[in-house]
Amino acid sequence: MRAGHVDRERTVDLLKAAFTEGRLGQDEYEQRVAAAYRAQTYGELGALVADVPQGPVPMQPPMAPPYPVAPMPATFLPVPRRPTNGLAVASLLCGLGGLFLVVPTVPAIVLGHVARGQVHQRKEAGEGMATTGLVLGWLGAVFWTLVIIVSVAGA
Repeated sequence: MRAGHVDRERTVDLLKAAFTEGRLGQDEYEQRVAAAYRAQTYGELGALVADVPQGPVPMQPPMAPPYPVAPMPATFLPVPRRPTNGLAVASLLCGLGGLFLVVPTVPAIVLGHVARGQVHQRKEAGEGMATTGLVLGWLGAVFWTLVIIVSVAGA
């Protein structure tokens, strides 16, 4: 997990305490402080203070910590990605194909309507693709209908 500024400052405070207690020499203290300010993760910070008292609890402690550990707030947990509706993708592709061919316009419209219903029902991603496929399908249908009417009227 990535470390923040506060975590780096806590680590530097632990190093200061170890230095003032005589557990670290001047050179080692300066090297560890510089490394603490460059550290990006908790693992890097933990390695800097693992051999001094009062260091952070390792990721998998051998025994339960002596203090209660609060669960991680949901705001820090990764957000799972919603799956994309396959019919929405198919509707978009048919809608794009409907700009060049007559055949895909009807499937684009049908798939777009079905996909929009499934997206809302199943809480999936892809509403934008379904809507775009639906709009392109209707535009293709209107375009090809006009092309057919004009070609029949001109014949």
